Order: sequence, then structure tokens, then C-alpha cells
Amino acid sequence: GFLLLLLFFLSCRVCKRWKRLVKDQRLWRTVDLTAWKGVTSRILWFLLRQYLGCGLRCLRLRGLLLSARGGTFLSESWLKALSTKCPRLSKLCLLHADLRSLPNCQILPRSLRVLELRGCELPRSFFNQSLPTSPGLPHERAEATCSVGAQQKGRCQKGKGIASPSGIGVERLVLNNVPSFTDQHLQNLASWERLSRLELRDTFRVTANGLRSCAAKEGLSGLEGLSRLKYLEIGITGRQGYQLQMASLGLGAGWLGLEELSLGGKEVGPGLLCASRLKDLKCLHLWACTLSELQIVRSCRMLRGLRQLEFLDVTFQPRQSPPAEEGQEQEGGEEQQNEEGGTGGESNDENRTLDGTDPFPSLRRSLAGLLPSCSLVFTNCSVQINVD
Repeated sequence: GFLLLLLFFLSCRVCKRWKRLVKDQRLWRTVDLTAWKGVTSRILWFLLRQYLGCGLRCLRLRGLLLSARGGTFLSESWLKALSTKCPRLSKLCLLHADLRSLPNCQILPRSLRVLELRGCELPRSFFNQSLPTSPGLPHERAEATCSVGAQQKGRCQKGKGIASPSGIGVERLVLNNVPSFTDQHLQNLASWERLSRLELRDTFRVTANGLRSCAAKEGLSGLEGLSRLKYLEIGITGRQGYQLQMASLGLGAGWLGLEELSLGGKEVGPGLLCASRLKDLKCLHLWACTLSELQIVRSCRMLRGLRQLEFLDVTFQPRQSPPAEEGQEQEGGEEQQNEEGGTGGESNDENRTLDGTDPFPSLRRSLAGLLPSCSLVFTNCSVQINVD
């Protein structure tokens, strides 16, 4: 009986200590609520007041866009309270969230470095962070203010207003299956001065003209467009029924400073046609597509500065030899079999079959001569073997 009382007393102390530790805000560095389908604004306020604090680094939330309950999920007041109580929040991931009730991205926490939107709905001016000139401000005074800001900052935006000096600090933006994302949203991202990584997956309304207009290029006042972008990902692998825009064709105009490009699905073919225009490209990632050796060699022939070529979930088509070459190979194989005997002929036939159906060795040899300093990476790739 004494031992049971002692164990009960110790367990109670452990439980009380664990509860105190759980309420300690320093332990809440990552909060993932994407598995909870019934998170409402009331629950968010409760979590923010009771558990979320200055130690929070990453927050993942699931909205009510696909829920029958509906209602407001993220409010402007809650986001402002989140910015005040969690000053170290650097990553925000939203799944199935309706953001059309929010004015723009200015209400997001200024400490954010990574923003992921998956299956969300956006307002038209969500990514716009330019501050329009006041209607009561005279035109001459607005121009004078703009000239002073230009002398201090080295830039001045006329017509649309003056960009906020303490704007969005997001460095990586991920958009996955966001049907409301259009070319206008893409153009508004040019005001994000720290954006260096942009991932567009299943954004069906982005066109080649929209991507071309946002490409970094030399203008009258210096670099224009997404000039700080180093990594760009474009991939279409999702739902059917949408008109294929082939947005990657917008890369044909070039993109200054773009060092890493990732193409997936239906954007691989058009993107490879324009990859040679990217003079600063160092890494190329191809995923979820079907490619042939000839297509890869032709596209990478002009990419002399490429340092890494990665294939992920790629199906390779076998190399097909012309009929004349096949006849010569068969005659050569028969002569060699007559000279060396049956065993040698069988081994030569096996080697020739492996070399024809497995493009990895031949692809490595082809690219080794074109890109001697480029490394090849194959991950979960396969070879398509024809029955004939």
C-alpha cells in the first residue's frame, strides 16, 4: 500500500510538471494543425492566447474552404495579434484557406521568411504591397517626396505609388494548386524585394506572357521584374480539363540572375526549348515527365554553365536506332558469332540489348562530352521498354 501511494504521488508530480512544460511557450516551436478539419477562428484565438508565444517558428493551419461549416477563418485582427505575440515566426503554411476577406499581404507577420499556400483562394490585390499616394496630396509635393526617397533609397516608383521601405520579407513563396493565382498576382510579386525562391505548382492561369513580363531584365532604371529571384519552379501535373498555358515558354526572353530552374509535368517540354536562353543557369531539375535521350541532349547542348542536372520520377524512352544501323548491327553480330562461337554471340546480344533499352549509360556518355563539369542525379527514375 505504501508503494502504491508513493507511485501515485510521483505520477501526480510528473503530470503537473509536464503540464507546466506544455504551457511554457518556449516548447512551441512548430505547430501543425493541418490534420484538424474543425479548426475555427474561436479555436485559433484560444491557441494564440494560451499556447502560442515568442518561441513559435513554424505554423501550419487548415482552413474551412472545403468544409461545410464555412465561416471566417483568418481575420485581420488575429494576424495582427499573431505578429505581436509571435515575433519570431518565420514560416506560415496555409491549406484550403479562404483569404479573400483579407485586404493584402501587408497584414502578414513581418518576420515571415517562408509562405506556403496550398489549395487557397486569393483576392486580386493580395500580393500588392505598394502604398498609393494620398488623394489629398498635391502632385508636385508627391513628386518631391518621391525624389527625396529616390535619393535616399536609389529608386522611385511613379504613378502606382511609393513602395513601403519595410515591406514583405518573404524569401520563399510556394503556390500549390491555387486556381485564383493569375498573371496580375505574378506582376505584383515584383515589389517583394527579398523574394529569391518562387515555386508555382498547378497554377493554371499563369501564362507565358505573364511570366515573360515578370522576368528580370535590363530596363531604363536598372533591373526590372523579379530581379532577385534565384530559384524558379514551374510544374503542371494536376487536374484535367484546364487549357494548357505552357507558361514556361515565357523563359524564352531570358532571365537575368536565375541560377536554378525546376520543371515538372507538362511544363518540361516547353521549358527545355527555352532553357538555352538562361545564361546564368547552374542547376536544372526535371520531374514527373517522360523524356528521350535526344530531347535532353538537344536541350542541354547550349547550357555550358550547367553544374547539376537532376531527374526525379522521370520515365526515359529507349533510344531507337535507324533501320540501316539495325541491319548493320545484326550482320556484325552474326559475323562475330560465327567467329567467336555461340557463347560470345549471346553475350554481345545481351550487351547490345541493355545498351538500347537502358538510356542511363548512353545518356551519361552523351552529356559527359557536352557538359564535362555537370553532375547527373537520378531519383526514382524508370525506363520504358517497348513490347516490339
